[in-house]
This record gives sequence, C-alpha cells and structure tokens, in this order.
Amino acid sequence: RRRLRSASSCGSRAVAAMAPRRAGAAFRSAAFVLLLPLAVAGARLSGYFGTKSRYEEVNPHLVRDPLSLGPTAAGSRLPAACTPLQLRALLRHGTRYPTAGQIRRLGELHARLLSRPAVAAAVCPAAADLAAWQMWYEESLDGRLAPQGRRDMEHLARRLAARFPALFAARRRLVLASSSKHRCLQSGAAFRRGLGPSLSLGGDEVEVEVNDSLMRFFDHCAKFVALVEENDAAMCQVNAFKEGPEMRKVLEKVASALCLPVDELNADLVQVAFLTCSYELAIKNVTSPWCSLFSEEDAKVLEYLNDLKQYWKRGYGYDINSRSSCILFQDIFQHLDKAVKESKSSKPISSPLIVQVGHAETLQPLLALMGFFKDDEPLKANNYIRQRDRKFRSGRIVPYAANLVFVLYHCDHMKTSEEEYQVQVLLNEKLMSFHHSNETISTYADLKDYYKDILENCHFKEECELPKVNITAIDEL
Repeated sequence: RRRLRSASSCGSRAVAAMAPRRAGAAFRSAAFVLLLPLAVAGARLSGYFGTKSRYEEVNPHLVRDPLSLGPTAAGSRLPAACTPLQLRALLRHGTRYPTAGQIRRLGELHARLLSRPAVAAAVCPAAADLAAWQMWYEESLDGRLAPQGRRDMEHLARRLAARFPALFAARRRLVLASSSKHRCLQSGAAFRRGLGPSLSLGGDEVEVEVNDSLMRFFDHCAKFVALVEENDAAMCQVNAFKEGPEMRKVLEKVASALCLPVDELNADLVQVAFLTCSYELAIKNVTSPWCSLFSEEDAKVLEYLNDLKQYWKRGYGYDINSRSSCILFQDIFQHLDKAVKESKSSKPISSPLIVQVGHAETLQPLLALMGFFKDDEPLKANNYIRQRDRKFRSGRIVPYAANLVFVLYHCDHMKTSEEEYQVQVLLNEKLMSFHHSNETISTYADLKDYYKDILENCHFKEECELPKVNITAIDEL
C-alpha cells in the first residue's frame, strides 16, 4: 500500500520554539510606523496575493489590452505542417468575492476598530481611515463570481479563439463542463458567451455539464479528506509559521498602525486585512485603505503563509494531494488517445474542444502530479529566507482565471510515425517546457512514456482508500 508521505514533519517541540513573544506595551506609537501612500502600496503588494491574485499579475500586457495575445513566445519550434486536432482546457473560475467566513472575520476586525475610542488621525491615520471605510461585503456574496470574473472568462475565451482559430471555427463541437459551485458554473457560461454563437452548442444557449468527480476530485478522496483536509496536524508547518518570528513582526506592526493591543490580533485577522486589499484590487480595481497597513516585505511574508498552505494542502507536502488528481490526468489522456485514434482512422475528431471549469484546488494538485514548480527543498515554517526565490508561488501558478491547456497536433511529412502527433501545454497562455526534453513541444508518444507510471499505475479508488491502520501522528503522514 502506498503510504501518505510528507516531505517534512513538525511536532510540538518545533511549534513551541516559535511561540509568540509577549508585547511589552499595549501598542507602540504610530509615529514610528511608516505608512505607504495608497497607490504606491497597492502597486507594491499586487504581486504577492497568492491564490487571490489578479490574472493580470501573470500577464501584465492585459492591463492595456484585455484581448492582446502578448509577446510572441520564442522557441516553440512547432513544425509548419502541424494542424491542431484537440484542445483540452482546465480553467480556474474568474475573480470572486470573499467567502462568508472571510467576510465574517473582516467584519469582526472592522468592528474592533469602530469600537475603540476615537484616535486623532495625526496619531493613527490608518485606524482613522479604516474606521471611515464602508464595510460593503455581505455574507450572501460567499465566494460568488464578481462582474470582473465574468469579464475574465469572456476575454480568455476570445483570446483562446484568436490563438487557435482552426479549433474554434464555426460549427466545431464544444464540450463544456464545470464544478457544481456557482462561481464555476457562471464562469463556464461567461466563457461560452465570450465565444459567440458560432460553435455547435445550441446557438446562444449556454449548456454547462456538472462534473464534480473530475473538477472536485479532492472531495471524493477519503484519504485526502480525512488525513489532510480535516487533519489539523497536517497543517503544522502553516500553524508554526503563523506563530513564528516573521509573522510576529508583521502582527506587531499592524497592531501598532491600528493603535490596537497586539493581543487583540492574530495571524488570521492580519491575513484577512491583507486579502481585503487583494479583493478590492481584483474586484473593483481600487487600492483599498487596508493596503496601507503593509509594506512589500510584509506582503512577502503573508504570501509565504498562503503558499505554505497551498504546498501542504494542495501541492508537494503529501503524496495524496497530487495522487488524488490522477483521475483527471488519466481522463485528459483518454480523450487525447481517442483523438489520435480518430485521426488515424481518418474520422472527424468527435471532441475537438473540451473546456472544464474548476478551482485552484483542481489545477494545483494536477500540476504537482506532473512535477511542475517543485523546489529542491520543501517549504517549511523555518526556511522562509531560503525560499525567497522558490518556484512554488501560487499567485504565479493559479491566480484567478488560471488555465492549463493541452493542445494535440497532427503533423504531416514527418520522418517517423511517432512524430506525426505532437503536444504542447500552456499554463496561463504561456508555453511550458516538458521535463523529459526541456522543449515546449513533445511527441505524444514521448509524453505518454514519460508519464507511463501515472497513466498505468495510479488508481483513484486504491489511492484514496483510507488506511486500515489509524494514523495518529504527523510523523506518520
């Protein structure tokens, strides 16, 4: 039986060593806190919002023109006689509102500011600005797709159609699927609208199939749910970093800026304040007064906290995180196999376009399964400095509207039959280099051979079966 392994473990001794220091005073004088001008703060922080990042952070040219295909990628080396046969796109939903839990915590923090005795703006300008800020988020928004999220999807659809016009030509069949979450269904509908009525999907009518078995495979994996999702011990590195010296420094600074006793704040509330800055930027394209609480160095610390959670819950921290996605990985190759078979038989490709809308939690494990963005050293609570140049940065991998696209080509006049079918993979509309060749194009045969073990030996039911022996300690994960 494959055991659930971790790249590292942490126990009570490690956590205790990072216990927070008691503040010597209720709060420091805000005169010693440097508050950045809002516009400058927003610009400096926008690259560190992790999974709450705007798509424009990975493709800055879209700020000027949301339909631009950007600079031409060099080195693709796609033979001229290659025609795309099939495109399989996995999308993360577009920009969304905060969840109900995040909104409740923000309301709690804002209420604390309002309940404090009035403080002169000259003494505590951030507290005064935030007390005057209008709390407009309501729990009913609960992670729903924002208007910007609809635009994200419509523009992405138009760019993909412009990039692969032969596949998105009139009367080509589009298979459109989604997770059951409202934001994903609406994202799928927005993507369809962005393509216009030409594709054979019922004219203007939007039909989105719900497929949680593929788009929310993690919910159906008992081992992942029990041993990672619902197991506090599995997040020990995250919890240790929350209590560590880097976060403590940020906590004290924010408490000082707000003229609050440091004991009234914790890492979760500070993170909510930071993410409110990100939401205001992504949803409204404004720099929120919440941004003024943080410097760029603070943002790097809070980004690392977000990335630690993604690493241990959705990335390389535990084998089951990525192994649970093999059901989706195998499905991708089953459709590619079918397209190759149809092409060899000179039949029309039955599914030239397959677009599926899920979550960051859908894409991140799949990319880990494929071995992308893996650092030599695991992300841990005590190696923040060593990981400053890490590959695993969730905001660059799975921002809002993130997309992973597989494109299968048929190439004429090739030297061997194996070279006749070739594949490219794009992440966020940028070509990815394959591990086995360091090239941005691979023969389909070579790609299948490289991932042979996953395609043949990763069985979702067996991978996700709970161990018969109870796992009680983090060291056993």
